[in-house]
Amino acid sequence: MDSSCKPRTINLNKGDGQSYGFFLRIEEGVQGHLIRNVEPGTIADKAGLKDGDRVVKVNGTCVDSKDHSKVVELIQESGTSVTLQVLDEIAYLKIKDQDNESQMPQPKPAQIMNGMAGTTPKPKLCYMVKDKSGYGFSLKTIKSNGIFMTDVKASGVADKAGVKNNDRLIEINSENVEKCTHEQAVAKVSMGVVFLLVDEDTDKYYKNAGMKITSEMANLKLLPHKPRTVELAKGEDGYGYYLKEEKARPGHFINEIDKGGPADRAGLENMDRIVCVNGDPVDSMSHEQVVERIRECGNKTFLMVIDEITDKIYKMAGVSPMLCWEEENHSNNKPLCTTPTTAPEDKVKHKPKLCKLEKTTSGFGFHLNAIRGTPGHFLKEVVMGSPAEQSGLVDDDILVEVNGVNVEKKSHEEVVEMIRSAGSKIEMLVAEKTVYNYFTEKNIPITTALIELPKTETCSSSAIILSNIHSSYRWT
Repeated sequence: MDSSCKPRTINLNKGDGQSYGFFLRIEEGVQGHLIRNVEPGTIADKAGLKDGDRVVKVNGTCVDSKDHSKVVELIQESGTSVTLQVLDEIAYLKIKDQDNESQMPQPKPAQIMNGMAGTTPKPKLCYMVKDKSGYGFSLKTIKSNGIFMTDVKASGVADKAGVKNNDRLIEINSENVEKCTHEQAVAKVSMGVVFLLVDEDTDKYYKNAGMKITSEMANLKLLPHKPRTVELAKGEDGYGYYLKEEKARPGHFINEIDKGGPADRAGLENMDRIVCVNGDPVDSMSHEQVVERIRECGNKTFLMVIDEITDKIYKMAGVSPMLCWEEENHSNNKPLCTTPTTAPEDKVKHKPKLCKLEKTTSGFGFHLNAIRGTPGHFLKEVVMGSPAEQSGLVDDDILVEVNGVNVEKKSHEEVVEMIRSAGSKIEMLVAEKTVYNYFTEKNIPITTALIELPKTETCSSSAIILSNIHSSYRWT
């Protein structure tokens, strides 16, 4: 074997309560079990693990072809010490290429479409709420070709929602408009709207395949809100909530959450609607059936829930929230375990994040979004391998401060200008939605003082990898 392709042996040893200091992930369109977010100064960093390394053996067991959940179990079962054999990205891909040469032709690498990696391009769903300046786009109709987006205003509502010039309009609020006249399409645009759009490459793909484009095919990443998956561990007094039905609103709802109970700590909120229990959709179940399904789960259960505004958006789009469950938990038709490996006490800590970024030639690697009626500004399309991702930023983080200045009540344009004028380095205080809600409900200002161990490292990267993360584990 070429010496450059020889695996490195990494021995990791930790004490009780310590963390190894890395994430293990699988990413759509990317081969192997990936090492990500190696924290400087941690056990993993000192042992020589690098971002992008592929784990090929765990304690002598070959794992490259194993399900990701099995690899997770092997590391968990190893206790406070584990031996990994890893390859860097170049060596791993070189070996894979050599293997492929002696086998049947493999599928082409994943295309990048609509901001995500995948073997099949996807249409996109864009949610917009008109502001005082309007939507910030125009429609143009080209005879026999369809209705297209044009004059998309920079930093306007449409631009922030992910709309691009020359995108073709397929649906408005889940109603197909491909055969509508220009006037009919304009008449369907209201104060709040969800567009199903395709860019030129995606449009060509489906036309060549003779396939009708529907919202069920769409990439949901651009929607500003999404269902939440929570893990609940039963306490002495149960899960700490009541399940109720509403006459005016169909569904099964979380209610009367016990302060400090398991449901509260997991981030459930009153009137969250349950979409599924351990992956089983419950919309068609009776109240008694849902109660029984939760009971059958024993002392631990996974719920996918959706709040009222998210529910409204998905209904406007004409898509089921279950698509999110399938998107998060399946890759190549294999179920993925999404259970984080943090100890229960780690999950209940509410802390914002102080993230320091240094711009590369490709930028910081994120989009800043805002929706009228929704507090604050939130991050979307955090690019894998970018300064934003390496600093700890993730999709849906809510931006609180830029370089020490609170931006919660500033306009979107003001915040964008602050970031642009900051130059090549920027410091951002952000909070996940559950963390943000926790402190705002208690009227506690979110500041850096809430961070126990702020990071001081500045992250930068010249490599940009667009991918869709399907599973992430934090080793403790």
